[in-house]
Amino acid sequence: MKCYVIPALCLTALVYWGCNNIRKKKNPVNRDTSITHVTSFNTLFLENRELNHFIATNPDYAAYTEQFNDFYKHRNYEFAWFDSTGLTEQAYNFINLQNNYINQFNDSSVYNVRLAQLYNGFVNKRFYPQHSDSLVMKTELLLTGQFFRYASKVYKGSDIDAAELGWFIPRKKINITALLDSAIRNKTAEAEAYAPLNPQYEKLQHFLAIYSQLSKTPEPDSVAYLSKPLRRKDSSESILKIKTRLVLFGDLAHNDSTPLFDTTLLRAVKSFQRRMGLSVDGIIGNKMLEELNVPLKQRARQISINIERVRWMPAEKDTNYILVNIPEYKMHVFDSGHLQFDMNVIVGTSANSTVIFTGKLKYIVFSPYWNVPESIVKKEILPAIQKNPDYLVKNHMEIYGKPGPVPNIRQKPGGANSLGLVKFLFPNNYNIYFHDTPNRELFTQSSRSFSHGCIRLGEPKKFAQYLLRSDTSWTEMKIDSAMHQPKEKWVTLSKGVPVFITYFTAWVDKNGQLNFRKDIYGHDEKMAAKLFTN
Repeated sequence: MKCYVIPALCLTALVYWGCNNIRKKKNPVNRDTSITHVTSFNTLFLENRELNHFIATNPDYAAYTEQFNDFYKHRNYEFAWFDSTGLTEQAYNFINLQNNYINQFNDSSVYNVRLAQLYNGFVNKRFYPQHSDSLVMKTELLLTGQFFRYASKVYKGSDIDAAELGWFIPRKKINITALLDSAIRNKTAEAEAYAPLNPQYEKLQHFLAIYSQLSKTPEPDSVAYLSKPLRRKDSSESILKIKTRLVLFGDLAHNDSTPLFDTTLLRAVKSFQRRMGLSVDGIIGNKMLEELNVPLKQRARQISINIERVRWMPAEKDTNYILVNIPEYKMHVFDSGHLQFDMNVIVGTSANSTVIFTGKLKYIVFSPYWNVPESIVKKEILPAIQKNPDYLVKNHMEIYGKPGPVPNIRQKPGGANSLGLVKFLFPNNYNIYFHDTPNRELFTQSSRSFSHGCIRLGEPKKFAQYLLRSDTSWTEMKIDSAMHQPKEKWVTLSKGVPVFITYFTAWVDKNGQLNFRKDIYGHDEKMAAKLFTN
């Protein structure tokens, strides 16, 4: 599968996850009685009552009762992790995978002391299947339960209500029973073979391991805020500390222990600024120092939070889709799984935050009216009219439709229209869409959260050309003309394009560089309260 990473979040073409989220009734799993001592290479089987007794006496695994029953019914209660010679290759593979995860990420939540004791006993040949049947069965079922626990934690993610955190993209569903069946059948040893995880997951896991190790070492000295910015050829004692931290973060190859701002440091500063979403000017100012001084432990948590979000994303497929990453202020347009282009965007303010959700882009509206939302009419337009009776005329607005306590107000098409010259609709319950804007100067700023919630596009004409590329009648001249009409013109796309409005404050870009962005809506903070206890 081809994949392009967002400098761009590597969310290789995502399958559109429909809004109709009706849960289908699960078909019961029937016991496969064709598997017997005669037809199987394995002579070890257990009874249903033994499985039920295990679940009843091991409440830590009670949440996986359905998975236990389905898995063993499907194999007619044949052992999965043992045969007559002892532990199977699959058992070694899984325990190694789990231990690597625990050691790498210092996460003991999936560790089971009793299983470790029994497993080590079999590895060291202290017990054998034919002599310790009760221990074999105990270890067999602990391994199964432990796989369910591990897969749930690592591949499905924490048991968090994503909607409580403002995330309305339906979470990806993973069948951990099918995962276990596949792992046993295919003798898989590689972590990525266990579940259909996004490539971004592994990339972030790699950096999480690095930052987790770094956070265990003494934190280097922070850099005091500067009275004036530092530029190339400047000399300052602060530069020594800056170089130390840039080496730690991988932007600078080595620290030459001099206080001089040379060309090597200039390249490192620009690299760091680019990864943080700052203005890439090569000047060290206090905004850069603010990012440089973020504690390593805090960065490790930020990576963990975004790994959790990657777990939630829908399954992948090479297709066409549009992805907006809110904290990055970027749109990424994919065609057949390949990134076509990026585009700067403006998103909602913290008070009017853009919603995280998915939809399908279906309509282009050239020379649009702006139908002013009732909330804006109440809060902004009506007070403005009271102060200036000519407000509507001055702002190219008019009252339309049936009269009511709150009048319907719209802004006429034209260059002064708040939606600019074109808008793009993906019908949703949040009244969010893409649109042009007359305020082009705002796109030059590094932080771009200015809107009432909708998403303003830096290159709307280019986007319209892309969406209409398969219709040769839509020439550049025709699109220009449609954008400058006295009345709006609707165009329905022949095929809807999936749209994902996401929220990632950490990701690995196409160059393998770890990026961080500010938590502009406070979503990281809310998730941290759910994920971490201290």
